Amino acid sequence: MARTKEFDPDAALSKALQLFWQRGYEATSMNDLVAHLGIGRASLYATFGNKHELYLKALDRYAERSDPRLLEELSQPGAALPGVRAVVRRFAAESTSDARVRGCFVTNTATELAARDPQACQRVEASWVHLETLLVSALMRAQAQREISDERDPRALAHLLVVVMQGMRVVGKASADPARVRDAAEQALSMLA
Repeated sequence: MARTKEFDPDAALSKALQLFWQRGYEATSMNDLVAHLGIGRASLYATFGNKHELYLKALDRYAERSDPRLLEELSQPGAALPGVRAVVRRFAAESTSDARVRGCFVTNTATELAARDPQACQRVEASWVHLETLLVSALMRAQAQREISDERDPRALAHLLVVVMQGMRVVGKASADPARVRDAAEQALSMLA
């Protein structure tokens, strides 16, 4: 008869996510995970696989649960551009808030692992494509409602905004000057008109 798990795998995954998010992949050892999750090494491996597999599962969990407001903000009825502006400004505000030290788990993964880890890179790219898709849709609505010029390319504008938004997350972690991030956000938004 199989033994029942003596821990909640869902809660353990959430704890692992928090530890990876706080420390990063490289700075988190299996010993750290065992201690933080409060479960045995054998149970950890049996449930989640190795450290890399656990990290990817944590990244998947983050992607599933992160920023549910995006769809709501970018699909409000009426004018579309105010929602786009609100999202970019919210990213700027979050990037300069007290939470900036921890940053965005996807952005952290991009800077730490994506260049050498194809599986992590794939997940980062999927997150960015999701954000771009929401922005393209909102920008196409804005264009159809004559909020932005017909000569503007909504897909290219979405690419610009995603790059600026992710850059704000990186710069915000290190910069003591919140104006740097806010000014970049406002300049990017000025290009929408």
